[in-house]
Amino acid sequence: MGREAAMMGPAHSLSGAAAWLGVGAAAAAAGHPMPWPVLLVGALICAGAALAPDLDHKAATISRSFGPVSRWLCEIVDKLSYAVYKATKKPGDPRRSGGHRTLTHTWLWAVLIGAGCSVTAIAVDRWGVLAILFVHMVLAIEGLLWRAARGSSSDVLVWLLAATSAWILADILDQPGQGSDWLFTAPGQEYLWLGLPVVLGALVHDLGDALTVSGCPVLWPIPVGRKRWYPVGPPKAMRFRAGSWVELKVLMPVFMVLGGVGGAVALNVI
Repeated sequence: MGREAAMMGPAHSLSGAAAWLGVGAAAAAAGHPMPWPVLLVGALICAGAALAPDLDHKAATISRSFGPVSRWLCEIVDKLSYAVYKATKKPGDPRRSGGHRTLTHTWLWAVLIGAGCSVTAIAVDRWGVLAILFVHMVLAIEGLLWRAARGSSSDVLVWLLAATSAWILADILDQPGQGSDWLFTAPGQEYLWLGLPVVLGALVHDLGDALTVSGCPVLWPIPVGRKRWYPVGPPKAMRFRAGSWVELKVLMPVFMVLGGVGGAVALNVI
C-alpha cells in the first residue's frame, strides 16, 4: 500500500486495541465494568478490525493474511468499491482508477460489518463466534506482532495460534459471569456485543487514515458541497505521511500508553 496514502498496519492495530481498552475504562466509570475476558477479546477483535477496511487494497496486510482466499476477496471488494464510487460520485469528486479508500472506509460500511458479526454470532451460535474470533485474531497477530508474523513461512503458525486462542477464549467467555452476555443480558442475546469492537475498529482505522495526507471519506454517503466522497481530515498542515516519524515516534507510543492506562482503569488497577 502506498506509504503516502494510509497509516501502517501496526499503528492501526495499536489504535484499535487502545480504543477498546478506553471503552472498557469508560464502562467501568459508568458502573458497567467489563469482565476481563470481554476486555481482552474486545481489544484483540478491535485490533484486528482496525486492519479490515484495507480489504479494498491488494497490497495491504489483510490481503496476505489468509492466503489466496484473502487476495481473491480483496480483488472483489476493490471492484465493488470502485463500482459504488462511480455510481454515486458527484461532480466535485475526482476521477479514480480503483476502489481503495472508498466504500470500506465509511461509517456505513463499519456499521454494516459490525451488525453482520453480531447477527452471525447469534444465528450461527458457537461456530459463528469461533469464526469471528479466528478471523480477527489472525489480523490482530499480523498487526500487533508484525515483525514476528512477517513472511509467508509464518502463515500457518499464525493461523494455528489464532485458532487455538479463539477456541480457548470462547470457552472462557462461555463460563457463567465471564462475558458472553455482557451488556446484552436477555436470553438469546449472548455475544450480541461482538459487533461493537468490529464497528469501533473500522471507525478508528478511518479516523487514522483521515490524519494522513489523503484524508478519508468516512462520511459517505452524506454529501459535503460538490463531493459525496469528501476526504475528511484536519488542516493539511496538521497531516502526516504514513511511516513518518510522527506515526512511528509519536502516535504509536501514545497508543501504547493510552491503551495501558485504559486497561488499568478498566480492571480497577488504578
